[in-house]
Amino acid sequence: MTVATVTSVRIPIPPVRLNDDIVALAGEYAEGVRTPVEPRDAATVLLLRPGSGAGPEVYLLRRQMTMGFAAGMAVFPGGGVDVRDVELPDSCWAGPTAAEWARRLGVDEARARALVAAGVRETFEESGVLLAGVSEDSVVDDVSGDDWEADRAALESRTLSLTELLTRRGLVLRTDLLAPWAAWTTPVFEPKRYATWFFVARLPEGQLTRDVSSESSSVQWLEVAEAVAQVEAGELAMMPPTYLNCLEVASLGSEDEILADAAGRTLTMFTPTVSEVDGGHVLSMMPRHAALVAGRKR
Repeated sequence: MTVATVTSVRIPIPPVRLNDDIVALAGEYAEGVRTPVEPRDAATVLLLRPGSGAGPEVYLLRRQMTMGFAAGMAVFPGGGVDVRDVELPDSCWAGPTAAEWARRLGVDEARARALVAAGVRETFEESGVLLAGVSEDSVVDDVSGDDWEADRAALESRTLSLTELLTRRGLVLRTDLLAPWAAWTTPVFEPKRYATWFFVARLPEGQLTRDVSSESSSVQWLEVAEAVAQVEAGELAMMPPTYLNCLEVASLGSEDEILADAAGRTLTMFTPTVSEVDGGHVLSMMPRHAALVAGRKR
């Protein structure tokens, strides 16, 4: 088993082998002896820009070691849905409708509206990038000034809602700049669980990412293939879904190819379960990820 080791962080790289205690615990959930924690809805965005090689770079944050979830991990911008995300009105919405997003994300319209809004809001909070414009065919080109930073901080502290920000600045959320990528729920035996929808987006022209997230100790742009290589070398730690999504993106090529692939996706939520392999037990993977992992030389 390959393990990513960064300072005190040790995360197994898929296929994640499970010890007997975890297998027994998972069995108790499967038998109804234990009740799983209800997962919280979350959204996260693979923010991409051209790299110097064949593939793109992805924006990664290293979470503070004091965080209660994924401490020390390299993650994409994202986080839990805010109760006010679902309230985003049609007047602040451009691009595919909430009904279309509901079809593509595999949820109802209210939930789809909240997830898309959360993805845009969290990306702005954690990277300083805002997927919005004054019209359905424009994007704000510079959100790095002091006034924008005050709004970003207010969003992060929840003293300002995304609807209030967009309305006051006369902007619409550009939902067409996002594309659905994957949907994962934390295994049933974990004490803290999230149902997370992954999106992909291109860094808008004229905007720059900024090291602004209070939840991260460092940020970086890294070629996706290099991120995968660093995880496998033990130089970078990622949760299995983050690693697998990077691995899949790295296998597809350019930003255009990745976004074209995403444009045709409709998502089905995937929850890893215990599978028996070669006399042991591992966490299951989506078939497309299992095929990619099987082809890796470690």
